[in-house]
Amino acid sequence: MSNRLAEESSPYLLQHAENPVDWYPWGEEALAMAKELDRPILLSIGYSSCHWCHVMAHESFEDPAIAELMNGSFVNIKVDREERPDIDAIYMEAAQAISGHGGWPLTVFLDTEQVPFFAGTYFPPEPRPSMPSFQQILLSIDEAWQKQRDEIEGSRQQMIDALSRTARLQAPTDPINPETLERARATLAKDFDGTLGGFTGAPKFPSTSVIDFLLGQEDEQARANALFTLGKMADGGIHDQIGGGFARYSVDARWHIPHFEKMLYDNALLARNYLHAWQLSGDDRHSTVVRTTLDWMLAELRGNEGGFASALDADSLDRDGHLEEGAFYAWDIDELREVIESVAPGHVGDLFTYWGVIDHGEFEGRNVLFVNAPEKRPPDEVVDQVRLALYRRRADRPWPARDDKRIASWNALAISALAEAGAVLNEPQYLTAALTCAEFVERELRTPDGRVIRSWLDGKPGPPGYLEDHAYLAAAYLTLYESTGEVRWFQCARDLADLMIERFEDAADGGFFSVADDHERLIVRRKDIEDSPIPSGNSAAALVLLRLSALTADRHYEDSATRALQIVQPVAARFAIGFGHALQAIAFHVGPVREIALVGDDTDGLLAVVRSQYRPRSVLSHGRDDDGLVPLLADRSEVNGLPTAFVCNRFVCEQPVTSVDSLKKLLA
Repeated sequence: MSNRLAEESSPYLLQHAENPVDWYPWGEEALAMAKELDRPILLSIGYSSCHWCHVMAHESFEDPAIAELMNGSFVNIKVDREERPDIDAIYMEAAQAISGHGGWPLTVFLDTEQVPFFAGTYFPPEPRPSMPSFQQILLSIDEAWQKQRDEIEGSRQQMIDALSRTARLQAPTDPINPETLERARATLAKDFDGTLGGFTGAPKFPSTSVIDFLLGQEDEQARANALFTLGKMADGGIHDQIGGGFARYSVDARWHIPHFEKMLYDNALLARNYLHAWQLSGDDRHSTVVRTTLDWMLAELRGNEGGFASALDADSLDRDGHLEEGAFYAWDIDELREVIESVAPGHVGDLFTYWGVIDHGEFEGRNVLFVNAPEKRPPDEVVDQVRLALYRRRADRPWPARDDKRIASWNALAISALAEAGAVLNEPQYLTAALTCAEFVERELRTPDGRVIRSWLDGKPGPPGYLEDHAYLAAAYLTLYESTGEVRWFQCARDLADLMIERFEDAADGGFFSVADDHERLIVRRKDIEDSPIPSGNSAAALVLLRLSALTADRHYEDSATRALQIVQPVAARFAIGFGHALQAIAFHVGPVREIALVGDDTDGLLAVVRSQYRPRSVLSHGRDDDGLVPLLADRSEVNGLPTAFVCNRFVCEQPVTSVDSLKKLLA
């Protein structure tokens, strides 16, 4: 018998619609019921492609005895963290303060005023060493609620004060200092794994914002560390050697065994990492990864309307019909041998060596393919032929579930990746996909007053958008403008930035709140500042506003961005791994910034020069602007009837040039 979640649009909530638990979605009905019954709230937060969320659901939420305990003593609320990052951020911080760690599934107990008093993550159905069972937790919390109520309520204000710290962050008056970048590079160099790449031990995450920051620095060692890391990731099992795209993270330090979920945001960000690496190094291995990653996104995540689904699950059915992590991606040696012998019989041995295939694979006895011996790589045509055969064989297996909701901010990341790659690599299909996705977002994920809607599924809109949705989308529109020269996307970016400042900025203390000024009232209104695993709304807002300031000479944008960066500057250098996007914005702010304007009917040659290198501290304006919408293009005309480039800094320009060679020298 279905519970209340059957009416929801979130795939994650729908996964729990048949639980015997009397689940509520987050909302007034559930919160009022907790007060009416005087019961604590059991808040469970996860997402559809989360392996351990599935495990706890099967072990506990499908168990009638445990459900009876939950239903008898608690008001039970289930939240999709991807749909409601505002709720997730508050209670994840609380969990880390209470228990010392966080993760998903997130299990938090709240009083009737929504204030947390106990939290954890996964709890097993039976006790384990140093880990109580979920049933024990339920009984203990119920007893505490009955017998220690004064103690629970007495700590309420202390918890609210602790969770309000980010809301109280104030921009100091210290100017943005270039030394912040130097100290951040030193921190990252100290943490760098010179043998395996990356900046942490196991588990290893891609750290996409940090990589882009390092690629954009005029520091050979910093760039080398970023390129080395990208090479190691591309060769690892975290990179799907058969189908393209990247898994969420590696459980080991070698990038070999992934946590198999594939997220839209990771792949969009990684595609840009590898694109910038190719621009910097000229190494075609990087551009190949760009193409295979974007091709995977287009093949396996794009919907018919042009938007992109959120994720592919880590779990799928194995040959015995059991739901298992990695079942879709891992290989028995006999099956690999059979497929390879069918299409390239003389290359079984060298492909086994190349892909690190062993009799008893390192993932539960099965093999996760990785580039073990690049020097043993067979000819490209052999590898391509075998890869296609393995992809077709794998496609016959039960597929991982796909979370089909379209999240605005993640689709914005996809637009940016596709648009930039399409322009730089001269691949029209990527530009077309970016434009189609942008049209979908404009049609389905915008309100009549211009606000962004967080998510969409099968025609049903989700909750109001957050700061990251507005900031990422404004940045995507700017990238579309720079990639196509269509001025309407510049205007879309500027309008959205103006709305973002109006609705999200803390005008008194600087920075940006994660939710709008008219958002549903929660126990705190946060300013999220950490760029992990994706850029924070604050740093994304700062960078797009700085770019707009460079295109418009509007100091209002720069002032708002500067105050947001002043908030994070004190911690960005010391904890650089968590502030990569903020560091990119700081680097842009301290400059110098090149404002490049191209005018004329045939600027392809000049555009090719601009796009031939990674230029993170530049902005580009080009295309027809009959209505004078782009200030950087205003009053500029061709010299001697030839396509002309103007290169400026704060609208003070060098002599215009008309030849490719002259522009190369000017930008060198």
